[in-house]
Amino acid sequence: MGLISIHTAFNIDLEFEVAPFHKRLMAYIFDFVIIVVYIWSMKSFLYDGMEIGFNDHQGFDILVISLPMLLYSLVCEIFLNGQTAGKKIIGIRVISLDGGEPSLGQYVLRWITKFYEWPFLFGYVLFNIQAMYAYVLATAILGIGAVISMVVTKNTQRIGDLAAGTVVVNTKSDLTVVDTVFMNIEQENYVVLFPQVMQLTDGDINTIKNVLVQAEKNKNTPLLHRVQYKVMEVLDIRSDLPVIEFLEKLLADYNYLATKDK
Repeated sequence: MGLISIHTAFNIDLEFEVAPFHKRLMAYIFDFVIIVVYIWSMKSFLYDGMEIGFNDHQGFDILVISLPMLLYSLVCEIFLNGQTAGKKIIGIRVISLDGGEPSLGQYVLRWITKFYEWPFLFGYVLFNIQAMYAYVLATAILGIGAVISMVVTKNTQRIGDLAAGTVVVNTKSDLTVVDTVFMNIEQENYVVLFPQVMQLTDGDINTIKNVLVQAEKNKNTPLLHRVQYKVMEVLDIRSDLPVIEFLEKLLADYNYLATKDK
């Protein structure tokens, strides 16, 4: 399985397993099936169940069916940490080439370059079974370019990944983003130990998160210490906490301080 080494802001190289082509294809198929099921169920509900006339409500059709289909991958990846339902099932996700979570702009750029899906997403408006076959075929033909890009690039990147500076990697690990950056701080009297953490950028925080994931997976304690020393130097702080507790406390403090006023 291919590996990609990403150089982070802490001068630490993190290794990720690049998602192979067959996993990306399976994730896409799952997502495609979800979209097809959504089309059929919504059309049956609106036009058979509620007996709405399609010709008189094309704008409504676009609003409740076309737009959700069009925005499906973008919204999922933004709010599910780089995953759609299909990616989550298969165990892959999108990350930035700086080792952190992609920015909103990167997600949007990946989404815009999925133009090969648009014949299917909008063509069904003139719906009949023969037309549906044609829309699926057109989408498949246009998608050949994306397939070729993934096959010939070193890190299985499609055109959108190359443009956005992202890559799709495997996510199999006992530690997830829920355990790190987006902790649910429920303590009423939570005590912040390192307020200096707010000097770090979102990219820095994502790097710390990924270091914890890597270290948990590979039992790489020296990697944790290197990041600990770098953070302590940058923030000019000292701590006697064990390295994992130190980094986890940083993430918890960041999460608390970043959300307490929201």
